[in-house]
Amino acid sequence: MTTSARTLEEQREEFTQRRLIATPLAGLCAWTIVAVGSLFLPPVAISLLLFGATGSIIYLALFISRFTGENFLAKDRPRNTFDALFFYTMAMAVLVYAIAIPFFLRDYTSLPLTVGILTGLMWLPTTWIIGHWVGVAHAVGRTAAIVVAWYLFPEHRFTAVSLVIILAYVLTIPVLELRWRRLHTSVSANPAGPT
Repeated sequence: MTTSARTLEEQREEFTQRRLIATPLAGLCAWTIVAVGSLFLPPVAISLLLFGATGSIIYLALFISRFTGENFLAKDRPRNTFDALFFYTMAMAVLVYAIAIPFFLRDYTSLPLTVGILTGLMWLPTTWIIGHWVGVAHAVGRTAAIVVAWYLFPEHRFTAVSLVIILAYVLTIPVLELRWRRLHTSVSANPAGPT
């Protein structure tokens, strides 16, 4: 079935039924790599590692999606307008490196602050798409905690901010999984849908 044969609301409902954990798992992996690297790498190396790790989240998510049942590259999956919106939000996060890079050139320790916050913005439209509070909680909590950690630990900003983001993912992924399981439990309990 093509996207034009289904209404936007039908496509949104279809998107909402997805598991949606491949990308957060990829983010968790990337920021864990940054956290570990920040313990022993010099400034230039940890900065390059952060750019590389966060820039590879989408590719890692494409790989992980094969194991979570989401398979972003499946040829038989019907096209969905909200897939495009989701990928546009990811592209938006990449474009905001244009803000992060000039600040980084002035103060390399600004990098975890700017990249950590700016790449977390994609959680806001995700909340709207799936009609669940988890994205707002992730984005707002992550942003506030990143700012606090950045100010509280000026000598360990890469580590502190990475740990905040890791914690945000550790709290978010189970909520997404529980949301998905509840959706599928209610669908299997009532396959005909609401009457």
